[in-house]
Amino acid sequence: MSESPSSTTASTQFATEHFFRHESARLVATLAGQFGAQRLQWVEDVVQEALVRALQTWPYRGVPDNPAAWLTQTARHIALDQLRREQRWNEREEGISAEQARWMAVPAESAADNEVHLPDDTLRLMFVCCHPQLSAEAQIALALRTLCGLSPAEIAAAFVTSEAAISKRLVRARQRIRELALPFELPEANELPQRLDAVLASLYLLFNEGYKASSGEHLVRSDLCHEAIRLTALLATHQHTGLQQCHALLALMLLTAARLPARTDEAGDILRLHEQDRRLWDQALIHRGLQHLQLSANGDALTEYHLEAGIAACHSTAADSGSTDWQRILALYDQLVLLTSSSVVALNRAIAVGRVHGAQSGLDALEAVHGLDGYLSLHAARGTFAAELGQMQDAATHYRRAHVLAALPSERSFFERLLAECETTRPIK
Repeated sequence: MSESPSSTTASTQFATEHFFRHESARLVATLAGQFGAQRLQWVEDVVQEALVRALQTWPYRGVPDNPAAWLTQTARHIALDQLRREQRWNEREEGISAEQARWMAVPAESAADNEVHLPDDTLRLMFVCCHPQLSAEAQIALALRTLCGLSPAEIAAAFVTSEAAISKRLVRARQRIRELALPFELPEANELPQRLDAVLASLYLLFNEGYKASSGEHLVRSDLCHEAIRLTALLATHQHTGLQQCHALLALMLLTAARLPARTDEAGDILRLHEQDRRLWDQALIHRGLQHLQLSANGDALTEYHLEAGIAACHSTAADSGSTDWQRILALYDQLVLLTSSSVVALNRAIAVGRVHGAQSGLDALEAVHGLDGYLSLHAARGTFAAELGQMQDAATHYRRAHVLAALPSERSFFERLLAECETTRPIK
């Protein structure tokens, strides 16, 4: 039976949006590499136009056999047409390469050196986005949106703020770029460390979105995790960026990603750490992670990534849940709260307090956490500690609040299971 026109159109639109979401970041990086990094804003517009043409064409002609190649070719044609209309590109196409090289404004020997050590368009352009005359938050938001393909809603989840706030931040960043006429070009090799912190922060948030998606149908987006690992590993081998904090972040990612195979059950539902089959953990990734954690200790620097990697190591090297070194984890969180004012860090520390000193101490510590009323994990932690104290009615209240905040089907299913347990469990009198 053939599909109805409406269902065909809907499936075509879904395919278009799916491919655009996954290919847009790669396409922006590729075109910016071809036509000049300082034309990044223009490249984004070209990519958007390519999507519009796909939406106009595919419902009638069908989705191409290779949608990514179609989008790339279409975007390139749009770019060349626009450049020709600007009357700068009315020479033969061979002239494009010479003009492109002038745009990039990188000496030949420098370009060759950068090509050897940063052979990735996305990574190069992340350094372009992280311009020091933009605020740190604007740099990170711009990199996540433009080159990592995250939506404003997903970036908002990463920053624990509203989608409207992120949209305004992106608009202001673009306005600032225009006002200052910032040159969007790859910095010299010796300038890379000045932009490294913002690039690492972007990769950290990209990994987090993959480890626990903020939208969609699935809890885990392993493609984002592995892309973040790939890019961070490239940085770790670069002579100007392979610094201690880079090795620490890579260690954190590897040790955390090692648990991905056990993070959900066959139905895709969440499995908490103590419920996971540790035989499924990737020991090769754990080994690599521990190696990079050791490399990160070659110096005096102590960053948030060092401490978080240390916490991940405590979990990854424990033979079972009962042998987890929570005392060590709490000590690391005590250090971490001195480095950051993050409410999320305070929340995680409160959970560690509960594991070391008991559920009531954990609840008391959670009371001191502010600014996270709309954060699902806060209510989940409150529910867990209340349930451990036998306060099933209070636990159900917290779980219901978490259920309301849950954005993913697997999260809603998880809290429905916990709510059912609250109804069937009676406190011991």
